[in-house]
Amino acid sequence: MSYVLSLDQGTTSSRAIVFAADGSIRAQAQREFRQIFPQPGWVEHDATEIWATQAGVLHEALAKARLPASSLAAIGITNQRETTVVWERASGKPIANAIVWQDRRTADLCEALRREGHEATFAARTGLRLDAYFSGTKLKWLLDHVPGARDRAARGELAFGTIDAWLVWNLTGGKVHCTDASNASRTLLFNIHTATWDDELLRLLDVPRALLPQVVASSGVVGETMLDGCAVPIAGIAGDQQAALFGQACTAPGLAKNTYGTGCFLLLNTGAEAVASRNNLVTTVAWQRNGRLDYALEGSVFIAGAVVQWLRDGLQIIRHAREIEPLAASVPDNGGVYLVPAFAGLGAPHWDPHARGGMFGLTRGTTRAHIARAALEAIAFQSGEVLAAMQRDAGLALAELRVDGGAAANDLLMQFQADLLGVPVIRPKVLETTALGAAYLAGLAVGFWKSDADVAQQWQIDRRFTPTMPRERADALFGEWARAVARVKSEG
Repeated sequence: MSYVLSLDQGTTSSRAIVFAADGSIRAQAQREFRQIFPQPGWVEHDATEIWATQAGVLHEALAKARLPASSLAAIGITNQRETTVVWERASGKPIANAIVWQDRRTADLCEALRREGHEATFAARTGLRLDAYFSGTKLKWLLDHVPGARDRAARGELAFGTIDAWLVWNLTGGKVHCTDASNASRTLLFNIHTATWDDELLRLLDVPRALLPQVVASSGVVGETMLDGCAVPIAGIAGDQQAALFGQACTAPGLAKNTYGTGCFLLLNTGAEAVASRNNLVTTVAWQRNGRLDYALEGSVFIAGAVVQWLRDGLQIIRHAREIEPLAASVPDNGGVYLVPAFAGLGAPHWDPHARGGMFGLTRGTTRAHIARAALEAIAFQSGEVLAAMQRDAGLALAELRVDGGAAANDLLMQFQADLLGVPVIRPKVLETTALGAAYLAGLAVGFWKSDADVAQQWQIDRRFTPTMPRERADALFGEWARAVARVKSEG
């Protein structure tokens, strides 16, 4: 058993990667699936399609690697976190499309809960904001709007889960209904201090307890899946951002990473302390291992790499995402153009669900290259805002930022990020740190890797981006960005 298989179920595609003992990739496979937009602000997935694509790439990756299932020591799962599925226990069929983390349909419900004075309760127990981003209000919406759903849930006929739970259910043939603590901590239903589903929060959202999965450790065997007649243990589960934190070897307090994916997600390991944010970040479970919880501060930027997709599909100023860097690099600066991609509202540190995108500073001299550069810079500006809030909360100055995700391969973006932050940005050789983190959690559980030290030794630097921009210039750019953000806010 010389390999670990990681299932990386993301927002736009399902992937499977086979990792060797040295952390290198033996083979991988990926399939995209449909994005469903029933009306403005709504985003859905077909959970059966998610399972079909994930099962497909699992077998495809093994075939590409020319490996039998018996060569796998374990399977690790990482997933888009807050996306919400409810299915029938008897048939395994979803009762409706999954509601995706980007979906904003419950913004008014969150506002009503705030007006009723419940925000402090949710914040104290879950570490989260009352925002449509998280799973709890999505689950309430499904129970409210699918005929008979709440009664069926109370009778134990239905199961709720985030995508990790949905995958485990299907991998085990419906034998195991569980989620790990990192995913549970994103639901608005889980008390991160007691590590239990919270009765008061369940009451406030009118969610029957019979619907909920068992909460398990992020590293540990939860069940088995049969592959080609071979039982392979499922031994690691973590939400995508927590998995990336682990894959970046940020296992000690004070280490931070940023994942540049569809959105941007900055996490700072705070160890055994659940640091309450005073700067509009969220406190989340990093992982549960060896009988203890570790925590992280997190800031979420809703639109990051998705802004490049918008330039491609919406404005059609590029044909392929890879064209963005040379186009942006063809001009020396943004030409005074600032693009605020608040297409799904603003996440941390603003949390304005009603904000909408805007572009400012346009002149007759503005070209598509300036817009491309402004789009890339927007990713860095948003991340910089979150990191500043994170450092204020934690009371420390970061020495470096570790980066991963698809857009981390963009040298222009990484250099601009380092210039804005004034600290080195470190890109590892293996950018697939989300999948790698899930593999590590699974492999450690079954003794494939022996210790965190073994994992840390495998982390290697591809490139270090050192700041070159004068601080006064960086501060001036941030000031212009802040003016643009103020103009897209709902109260602006």
